[in-house]
Amino acid sequence: MVINFQFIKSIFPGVILALIFCLFSQGINNVIALEIFGTEKSPISTVLIAILLGILMGNAFTPRPGMMIGLDFTQQYILKLGIIFLGIRLSFADFIKFGSIAIPLVIFCILGVLILIKLLIKKVPISSKMSYLIAIGTSVCGATAIVATAPVINAKKTEVAYAIANITLFGVIAMLVYPYFAEWYFSNNALEAGLFLGTSIHETSQVAAAGLIYDQQFNNPETLDVATVTKLIRNTFLVILIPLFAFLYNRGEFKEQKYSILSIFPYFVLGFIGMIILRNFGDQLFSSESDSFYAWSRFIEYLKILATVFLTMAMAAVGISINLSELKSMGYKPFVVGLIAAVTVGIISLIYIETLINFFI
Repeated sequence: MVINFQFIKSIFPGVILALIFCLFSQGINNVIALEIFGTEKSPISTVLIAILLGILMGNAFTPRPGMMIGLDFTQQYILKLGIIFLGIRLSFADFIKFGSIAIPLVIFCILGVLILIKLLIKKVPISSKMSYLIAIGTSVCGATAIVATAPVINAKKTEVAYAIANITLFGVIAMLVYPYFAEWYFSNNALEAGLFLGTSIHETSQVAAAGLIYDQQFNNPETLDVATVTKLIRNTFLVILIPLFAFLYNRGEFKEQKYSILSIFPYFVLGFIGMIILRNFGDQLFSSESDSFYAWSRFIEYLKILATVFLTMAMAAVGISINLSELKSMGYKPFVVGLIAAVTVGIISLIYIETLINFFI
């Protein structure tokens, strides 16, 4: 095995910057809690502080290109590692339970957004390619879905940029607001709040951050578990929707399809499931009264802490990378469509949870 020291050197500054923001955010959280409010827990979560601090610093000072390499690595890979480590929190029975409830909701949300945007673009004229990108970004998994879909419909770079900016803007707003709305609306019902966060927020990173904010502020880790499982199920729908979009866009024309199931499958979902299996295997293997069980319990706690640290680092990197001036310059029509789509997916989620969830429990 060859270690690429040049690559490590290239990502090191950005990764360390994200870690510094994570630690600094935790320090600010502690100061707010102890010095200002005199409580053990701050009313503002560490993840929320990291995101806002990242946005503030990233727009006040332009990050150097060398920093961006490590920040991009943090957003793409350290984030996924953090999500994989979240799997250590779940039993396999919980995964099956949450997943079986989430799948019908995910299908309802995806279909609702696709139908809405198809109708909406007749009133708010944007390109059909842009509508496809906003639809799949809103209903499935944000920027990842947009980037994966763009080649199969021959979308222009500007259309991809608009769609990603759209998803980023409304996803970040939802990520900051929805945890508090979910606590108010669902009255600390972990399952319902988790389903809502997992279906109504766009990006995987945003869902993980919202679930973590909910956990940190309302001391309900099950909500994070449900939201994560729901979002990962949404991600796997890429395998179905991208070929479908390719067919719908290219129907009647003989075009070579430019996608591969292997290239679009979100493999970190398998890592998440692998962690669930590892957790359940370890719990069965080690007796609760043995020294080995104590070591195993400590190992689980370390992975939980690492998951939180990695997710906070990723959200700091996301904040630093958001360029507010670019969002401002992109025009309003795609954002109108994106806003309506974002609100609609939230409403569909609420309606399902209020009316149909009991049929699937």
